[in-house]
This record gives sequence, structure tokens and C-alpha cells, in this order.
Amino acid sequence: MTSDPREELVEHIPAMRAFAMSLTRNAALADDMVQDALVKAWTNIERFEAGTNMRAWLFTILRNTYYSHFRKRRREVEDGDGALAANLAQKPDHDGRLQMRDFNTAFAQLNEEQQEALVLVGAGGFSYEEAAETCGVAVGTIKSRVNRARARLAELMGLDDDDGLGATDAVTSAIVADNPSAA
Repeated sequence: MTSDPREELVEHIPAMRAFAMSLTRNAALADDMVQDALVKAWTNIERFEAGTNMRAWLFTILRNTYYSHFRKRRREVEDGDGALAANLAQKPDHDGRLQMRDFNTAFAQLNEEQQEALVLVGAGGFSYEEAAETCGVAVGTIKSRVNRARARLAELMGLDDDDGLGATDAVTSAIVADNPSAA
């Protein structure tokens, strides 16, 4: 660990961006969220306890930033004409495009807690303990959310235990994997 915790902030930016992308599904908004979270972390660095998990602290700030934004967004007018939707990033065409679309549709039907748990444990590589700390819940709660979310994804996508998703990207594969590497 470095002597000044501010120096460690930079190491976590790629993971923070990936987490923000999973929450917002919008690259520009994700970048704004990460920037806001980093500014908050920088200005409140004295609140960080040396020797604790910097990544979990940053992800908690990012998560709270997202929820604050989401609460504000509820009061905004919907994108009725589709102008904002037209600016969203789209994955390039490839063999797994249909599976990805099915996965995204199913993932969007999960509740926020299940989505967050899957992203942290599956895609983010967090251990159950780190994810529980980030979300402020018990480890058993995170395990339950992940298990229920994976079961619901399989149900929504019509997958059996023997079926594979056919996902072509590592993040999606990690999210639906039965055995997270960080467990």
C-alpha cells in the first residue's frame, strides 16, 4: 500500500468504470459517475481508514453517486422521442449478438439488488465478503442475491444446467458463472 491513499485511487479507475457501465449502460454517464465519485473520494480522503479496502470504499462512493443520480432522474422527463436512446453505445455485430441481447433483456428484468450483486461478484471479481461490505449487507444476503439472480437469469433465458449461454465476452460469462473466481 502506498503512503498517500490518493496515489492508490488511479489503480481502481478501470474497475470503477466497468461497475459504472453496468449500472448506467451509458459510457458518457458512466464516465461522469466515475469522475464524480473520484472527486468525492479525493475531497474526503481523510475519511478513508488506512489499511482498509480502498476498492470497496470507492465502489461504495460510486454506488451512492449512482443512486443519487437515479433519484434525481426519476423526476426528469422520459426520453419519449428516443433522442437519448439513439446515442447509446451498441455492441458491434458478432456471432453472440443475439445471446447478448437475450442476456441484456433478462438481466434488465432482475431487481437492482440482484443486478448489483451479480455485477460485483461476477463481473467485478469481488469476493462475497467484499461485495457484502460494499452493499452494506450480510455475506449470506449477497450469496442469496447472486444465487437467486443466476437462477432467474437461467429461467428467463430458458437455460438448463447443461445449456451454455454462448457468451462471447468475459464479463457476461463471469456474471452467469456458477462458481465466481472470487468466492
